This record gives sequence, C-alpha cells and structure tokens, in this order.
Amino acid sequence: MSSRREFIRISFIGAGVLAVAPGVLKATGVITDPVKAGDLKVDLKRIPTYCEVCFWKCAGWVYKTSEGNIWKIIGNDEDQHCNGRLCPRGTGGVGMYYDADRLKTPLIRTEERGMQVFREASWDEALNLVASKIKDISSKYGPESLALFTHGSGSAYYTNLFKALGTGNIAEPSYAQCRGPRDDAFFATFGEEAYSPEITDIRDTRCLVLIGSHIGENMHNNQVQEMSDAIDKGATIITVDPRFSTAAGKSKFWLPIKPATDIALLLAWIHEIIYNEYYDKKYVEKYCSGFDQLKTHVKDFTPEWAYGITTIKPDLIRKTAKEMGNASPAVIVHPGRHVTWYGDDTQRVRAIAILNALLGSWGRRGGLYRPAKFTVPIVPVPAYKEPVKTWQDIFPGKYPIASAPVTNLLIEASIPDNKPGFPVKGWFVNGTNLILTIPNQANTIKAIQNLDLLVVVDTMPMEITGWADVILPECTYLERYDALRASPHRRPSIALRMPAAEPLNNTKPGYWIARELAIKLGLGDYFPYEKLEDMLDWQLKKIGSSLEEMKRSGVKNFPRDADDLYFTEEEAVEFSTDSGKIELYSAFFEQSGFDPLPKYVPHEEPAEGFYRLIYGRAPMHTFSRTSNNPNLTDLMHENSVWINPRVAKAWGIKQDQYIWLKNQDNVVSDFPVKVRVTERIRWDSVYMVHGFGHAQKQMKRCFGKGASDTQLITKVLTDPIMGGTGMRGNFVTFITEKTGTEVAS
Repeated sequence: MSSRREFIRISFIGAGVLAVAPGVLKATGVITDPVKAGDLKVDLKRIPTYCEVCFWKCAGWVYKTSEGNIWKIIGNDEDQHCNGRLCPRGTGGVGMYYDADRLKTPLIRTEERGMQVFREASWDEALNLVASKIKDISSKYGPESLALFTHGSGSAYYTNLFKALGTGNIAEPSYAQCRGPRDDAFFATFGEEAYSPEITDIRDTRCLVLIGSHIGENMHNNQVQEMSDAIDKGATIITVDPRFSTAAGKSKFWLPIKPATDIALLLAWIHEIIYNEYYDKKYVEKYCSGFDQLKTHVKDFTPEWAYGITTIKPDLIRKTAKEMGNASPAVIVHPGRHVTWYGDDTQRVRAIAILNALLGSWGRRGGLYRPAKFTVPIVPVPAYKEPVKTWQDIFPGKYPIASAPVTNLLIEASIPDNKPGFPVKGWFVNGTNLILTIPNQANTIKAIQNLDLLVVVDTMPMEITGWADVILPECTYLERYDALRASPHRRPSIALRMPAAEPLNNTKPGYWIARELAIKLGLGDYFPYEKLEDMLDWQLKKIGSSLEEMKRSGVKNFPRDADDLYFTEEEAVEFSTDSGKIELYSAFFEQSGFDPLPKYVPHEEPAEGFYRLIYGRAPMHTFSRTSNNPNLTDLMHENSVWINPRVAKAWGIKQDQYIWLKNQDNVVSDFPVKVRVTERIRWDSVYMVHGFGHAQKQMKRCFGKGASDTQLITKVLTDPIMGGTGMRGNFVTFITEKTGTEVAS
C-alpha cells in the first residue's frame, strides 16, 4: 500500500510555478502578515477568498506584496473543505486574473451567429439591448420562453433575476450532465442526497470502494486528504475502473471492469453480501424496507454470472465483497460525482445506494455522516411571479423523477422541429461553456440558431461566447465580493470572498450585472442593496458577526445543534421517504413506471476497429475552464489518448505519435492528439482527459492543443428516469494521417 505522503503529493505539484505575477494591482489589504519567502522577508497583505476554479470552493487567503502584486493563494486552516491546503487548481487561481486573453469589455454581435464578429460596447448599451430583447421575448411568447443556464457563485444573482421575471427555467448543467442520477437515486433510497461536498466519512473508514470515482485526479480536496489518512490507518481501498487510475495505484484491489457492465458487478456484490450474511442485520431490520424483494431479485446474480459480463473473476468479486462485509459499517461505496455514463445511471447509482444501506454505512462513523449546514439569513424581496408554465410542460411526462430542470430538455425546446409545449427563445448563459459541456454539439448549435437572444456572462472567450449575441465580461473571483459560502459539512460554517484587486479592464462582478439588468427591466426591488458587501454585512450582523470580523477570519465554523454526526445506538430514525425507511425496493420508482430494483441490461459493443471512448479529469485542470490558465498550462498544456500496447501494435502506432480520432458517426477530431501507449488502459477502450481541443483562437495558449472528447460524443444515452446525458456510449478509431489538413497552434 502506498504511503499517505506519496498519494497526497499530487496536491502540491503546482506550487513551483506560482511566482509573483507581473502587473500592479490597486487594492487595500486587510491583514498585514510577514511571510518568509526563502531568505527574503516580504511584507504581505492577505485577503480572504474561496476558490472558484472548481465547485469544491475551498476557502483561502490571497497574499499581495506591498507593491500590490498578487503573490500567491493558500488554504485557510479553519476551512473543512481544504484544511489549509489548496490543490494545484486553487494555487493556480492567480493565473485567471493575469490571463491576457480574458474578456475585457462588453461585446455585441455584428454578423450572423458563428461568424465571430463583434464590436465593443458600453455596459449601458449592452444591458439596454439585453433588457429590450428580454422584454420582447416575454411579450411575444411569455417569460417561460426564457431560460437560464448557470454554474458557480453567480447562480444566486441570476436565479433571483429570472424568478422575478416569472420563469422557472433555471438549469444547472451539472444536474443532467454530472450529478443528477446520483442525487435522485439517493433521494429514492434514503430520502436525502449525497450532497456537495459528499458526506463521505473517509477519514474514519475501514473500506473505501471507488467505482468510477477518481479521487486524486478530480482533486476533491478534503477527500484526497482523508483518503490519504485512511491509507495510513490501513483502510482497504477497492477501485473499479477500466483504467489503472491514480486511485487504483493506491488500492489493495483493482478491478479492471469491462465498461458499461457496472450494474452486473454491483448486483453480484449485493448477492454475495446478502447470501453470505455480510450485511448489517440489525441495521437492515431496523431501518430498511424491501429486503425480501431484494434478496429474491439478486438470487441468481452470482459472481460466476457477473464474470461472463464484467470480465472480473468470481474469486475477486467474492474477496472484495467480504472486505466490505468485514469493514461494515465503516465502509463507503462512494456515490461518485460525474455519473452520467450509459443511460441507466440512476439505476446504477441506486445499486450503490443499496449496497451502502445493506452494509449499514448511512449515518455511521466511517460511512456517510449526517451533514450540517448554516442557514444564512435571506434578504426580504417581493414575492416572485408564479410561472404560468414550467419546464415539465415542454414535453409533458418526460423525465418524471427529475428533481431539477433538465438542461438538454430546455435545449430541445429551442428547436421548433421537436414540437415543444412552448418554445424557449432566449438563453442567458452564466459560467458554463455549453458547447464543451453538453454532448452532441451539432444539436446545441442547431438550437442556438433558432434563438432570438443568447447572452453569455463569462471571464474567458470560451466556445459558447462565439455564438452569443451579447457578451458580458465578468471579473474573476479575485476581484469581487460574492455570496457567503455555506456548504454542508461536519460542522456548519460560512466563508467570505472579497476582492483582492479592482476589476481589470471593463469587467464587472456578477451581482452588479444582475442588479443593473434588473433595474432596466423594472425589477430593481429584487436587489435592495446597491452593493453586495452591504447585503453581506446585514446578513452577518443578523447572526451576531459582521463583515469586518469575516475579513479577519475568512471562515467561521459553528457548533452543531446536537451531537448527531452519526446515528446513536438504538436511535429511531425516520427517513424522508414515503415509508419513512431506507427503501431498498423503490415503490416510488415502480409507481412512476420504472424498475423498483436495478437490473442489468447489456449495452452496445464497439464495431471492429473501434474502442470505447472514456474520459476523465486531471488534478491541475477543471473541465475546460482552466485550459488557458497560464499557471496551469505549464503543468499540462495538452491531453493525450491512452492506448493499450496490444492495440497500438496492431495499428502500428508509436508512443508520442500524433493521431486524429474518428467516432462511430464519422466525426473526426479537429486537432490531433498525442498517443500514450500504456498497459494502464483495457484493450477495448481508450482514455483522454476532458477539456482540451479548444477551437477558440482568442484563447492563445490552449487553441488547438489536444483533442476534444465532447466533439466526439455525438451519441447520447439519455436516462429515461431523470434525463441525464449518458456520454460513454461512443466509440472511436484512429486516423494516423489527415492529408490536406493543417492544424494551427
């Protein structure tokens, strides 16, 4: 077993590249803190922040020199998300501020969409145009024909605005493209979601099962640290992955599963745990319903049955099931994060939830703890208009269990040929690059061409900005106040983000943009505070703190209301399900027309000469949003495609050779990608890191570097339960020469 030190070092691989960045910033520091940098003593000022490079939002300190330069960002010791340590992305956040390619001023389109011809505009002109178009759409079609696609801290401001307009079409792409199947599967089982950050008690676990969860590469900060602690304490790590990932390298057991067969393995584990009586009998009897139906359901799902499907040997299935049973209840079958794979993802995660329930891990030390979240006082605003129509009216009866608006459904509603219940004619896109986020790019572009308005708020000229009618440049998180971070964790807490510098160029904070637009729409009452910092101070004083206090501490942790992190012995717990118990057999699913218990259904196999496309993350990048970051591109400036040596030999492909990828629908990657020949990937699959292959020339560092997996994901396996877009049903083959095509860089 590899040591904690060896595993956690990936968190610090970015530290060496973060020197003082050029340029002078005008900002007032909050705390003077002498820091020794080598032999040079530098007087630094520190400003509290929480990171916006990924959704973990670790709290930290921005350090500035006496000349006003941002020197570095470090973690806040009091923060439960990071425990004082930032990952490479967090420390590299300085690069977002200094990126010369970032958006600088509002832009208005002057040619047809796709031509990338814009003119500079003032904020007043740009917002007047947006307000006018929103009024036109609302008047002609109704406010329900407006949709917000949002991600990140600014979501609260634009959500407030769109609710005030009278539309509930407010979608976070992370629901249908990432976490939605997990949330709805856990809701159906426990009456509660797995939250974000996940409520996994990894620090005290005795057995951690990662089935498609790449801790160490997705850099969910405190989970990486806790897994390192668990390794030191001798915990068993079981990794199920067709690729020998970073986590697999730290595991006692690696199960190189055949892709698209995960449900078969999970059912075999459930069979073994029930029929060998490894399950927590007392817990199941007290808290669970549907056990007898489950036991009958999995009777024939033996390890031998699963072997013929998964290629995992029966003995290994038995050994790993016993490891879980031995560790119960201090065992976690990790719920995962990005779980939209094969179109049956809600049922696959249901099987994960059922395993956790059988092992007695929900609400137990070393399993999944009870979260606590601080309730931030809400500023009084007028009542929102009740939407006349909702997203469920677009295609009635579709995705009946979806607990949030489905991004791809709203996109489909923008295409008249689909005959939606009502059209979506205006998009407002904040902090999400839909072109590289949503699979089937051609369909997204088709929808865009039918819009009356597309507004994009972003810090960078992403692919989606090239299709916008109006581009509103947001300043980076280092230049603005934002809403208090109040994420669930072991203890309730809040964290402050405040500006470490004035906004560069002609960029503005999200709160300012939303409020100014609201005023132009006659909705200013929904933003009663001119400055966000005044609202923050009001909220903080309501809880006995103040903005000045938070400027000094950055993070404030509160005691739990009760000592109830875990279930107590003999505690009577009522779950928020129809039965009040953990539902192994889901009557809710059954009533909605879906299988009450997970079933394995075979998936399509690749044609001869094609290989399943698998994608993932790298510890120094977040999706496609960091590919141009000057600090992080130094660590990884392009992706590569992993190919098994057996396959490479058959094709005559060499290490570091550049090739193009072609998918089953004859879509060829715009740019070539470097080959990594490695035994760490199964022969029937290839692997690449997501977020590269940018076609936006305005992003000079990342343009043309590597290949885009999203471009090759043209087949979408949609989950009928909640609308999740399964993206791992695509296959690629190799083109070693692309005659007549030049690739600029």
